[in-house]
Amino acid sequence: MGDDGLLSGAIDQLPLGVWIARAPTGELLLANQMFRDIMGTDARADVAVGGYSEPYGIYRTDGQLYPEAELPFGRALAARTTVTVDDIVIHRGDGSRVHVRAHARPVFDGDVITHVVIAFADITAEREAEQRRRTAEAGTALAHRLEALGNLAAGVAHDFNNMLAQIRVLASLLRMREGDPTRVADLHRIEEATDRAAALTRSLLAFGRHPSSRNARVDLDEVVAAVVDLVRRTFDRHITIDVVTAGPGANVVGDRNQLEQAVMNLALNAREAMPRGGRLGFRIAVEDLAAPPAPLAPGRHVVVEVSDSGPGVPVELRPRIFEPYFTTKLDRESPGTGLGLATTYGVIQAHGGAIEVGDAAPHGARFTIMLPYDASQPVAAPPAGRRPLVAGSGLILLVDDEDGLRRSVRRAIERMGYQVIEAADGAAAVAVFRERHRELAAVVIDHVMPAMSGRDAFMLMHAIDPGVPVVLTSGRLDTPDQEELTALGLGAVLPKPFDVVELSSALSRLAER
Repeated sequence: MGDDGLLSGAIDQLPLGVWIARAPTGELLLANQMFRDIMGTDARADVAVGGYSEPYGIYRTDGQLYPEAELPFGRALAARTTVTVDDIVIHRGDGSRVHVRAHARPVFDGDVITHVVIAFADITAEREAEQRRRTAEAGTALAHRLEALGNLAAGVAHDFNNMLAQIRVLASLLRMREGDPTRVADLHRIEEATDRAAALTRSLLAFGRHPSSRNARVDLDEVVAAVVDLVRRTFDRHITIDVVTAGPGANVVGDRNQLEQAVMNLALNAREAMPRGGRLGFRIAVEDLAAPPAPLAPGRHVVVEVSDSGPGVPVELRPRIFEPYFTTKLDRESPGTGLGLATTYGVIQAHGGAIEVGDAAPHGARFTIMLPYDASQPVAAPPAGRRPLVAGSGLILLVDDEDGLRRSVRRAIERMGYQVIEAADGAAAVAVFRERHRELAAVVIDHVMPAMSGRDAFMLMHAIDPGVPVVLTSGRLDTPDQEELTALGLGAVLPKPFDVVELSSALSRLAER
């Protein structure tokens, strides 16, 4: 083997791609095997300066064809020194992409540049690691922002629930004393309005990750109806909303707040797909599925479809559409977080269900939720607001830091037949309890209060006298906390705004223990 062959063989063994061309015309002189591996093609002797980018598939990181004048060869000629270019992406013929860092060095004969030597390094793994790091950092920052927003939402929901509770209690008391049927109907409508407003605060609590209920029987027809009600009042009027319901009985077992949030996320995703308006459709059905997707087994399921008339989801993106932080909205003024569909996917998976994306007719996207049908028979119960108060007797300790709400609830409890003593905070309540616990029939205490929470006050009261039943009222009690306190002896939890009939029933039941 001659010296030229030995040199060529040695260059082929280098871990870097090497490409050498004559200056200033750019005709190929030599290229090694690693260059060919990186480019995904043989070196070409039929191209020269001004015609490299398209034949070799040389692009910038923004997806645009690399300008010929800015390629490493031209830069090295212009700078007359070594230059480094690291924003090159090779689009290979097999469809793969390779990120490249190029070092271009001019070779001089006296003062004249005769050749340019370019070394190419495959930095794809480096770029992917950098992207993962940026994604992780963005995810952490987003998580902190969402946590702050969640805490704000939970705080707003708590204050709003206190106001709703006062309105509902007073409306209930007035309705029970009113003899005029028209006024009774008006007051009942006020109660129903507070219930609808409370549903909005439950959504805030769900966003703030303060679930207000345990898993229970949920009618998905009602869940979708609640979402549709909110959508009709908040979405652009250029979006037409169609609903096909299953009727009562589209029952599953789950957390209503989470399921509402999952359906709402799909509705919000549909709205983003139709910035100029369109058609948003909801369909709920109970169906026998012979071959449902995992983890579902064949049998009866509740199916919820949310469809839109937007551009649809490209087939190649569907496998990634539910990934966290994956979003197709990067070209818009208000890009998505990439968490809405991922959150929905997580909720449906946690409920033992499945979700798929497909095409809507005649165009658009259709998301299909499938959840196991709950065939158990519900226990019928009349609406609480239509039942009379349950009478009782004895002394009740009422604790709430909201003066107006405390006065309203006191009137309701006294109407039930009880006597009432008040405390405006947890510490004062514990002091009263320590002195008079033997006289008390029960305690009604708010959960969220300054200085000492209702939870902490209950724990101290329970240590003093576990025989006195305690009813905790709350607009934002987490399910794990509720389960823990119930296990420790908490008598009952009433979510705000509560109905006075529910309170009277709870006090009567606990007093009979």
